[in-house]
Amino acid sequence: MSIRIHASAEVSDKSIIGDGTSIWHHSQIRENATIGKNCIIGKGVYIDTGVVIGDNVKIQNYVSVYHGVTLENGVFIGPHVCFTNDLKPRAINPDGTFKSADDWVLSRTTIKKGAALGANSTIRCGVTIGEWAMVGSGSVITRDVPDFGLVFGNPARLRGYVCPCGEKLVEKPASSKIMFCRKCGFETSIIKENN
Repeated sequence: MSIRIHASAEVSDKSIIGDGTSIWHHSQIRENATIGKNCIIGKGVYIDTGVVIGDNVKIQNYVSVYHGVTLENGVFIGPHVCFTNDLKPRAINPDGTFKSADDWVLSRTTIKKGAALGANSTIRCGVTIGEWAMVGSGSVITRDVPDFGLVFGNPARLRGYVCPCGEKLVEKPASSKIMFCRKCGFETSIIKENN
């Protein structure tokens, strides 16, 4: 295998890119970013300094992944998803001077294994999106999403649970904690949250 980097992409020689990864047109990968094996980085993607991306991650066109974000293995990021990393953003201080790199507090965000974020969703910093969770297109995530959680809306609310295959999970008869998939037979124990 080899790494494929389009001629128009800007990739720092201080970044780490895993074998089999493809980086497409006009993408920018900053210094100290780490991208795992077999990833697809779409057109116009921006990956900030220090971002950590696992193996087999697919990032669609025009996504901004800012410092403080970690994407675990197998994550899907739809087109135009935007991450944030500052809960109190300002361009200037009260005295009118520009804010410097030392004038803000980084809030970390983690997207866990297998999670999928729909197109145009916005992820407020400081949240964790659980394993195999699914975020609907156009959603605004303002709080943590549980493993297998299906969320959508502005602000996003928990609407159910999904299987790793993408189908909605349903309660197993005679059980309030076991959820299963009618399509593939997957089962898991879920303690339901009230959102």
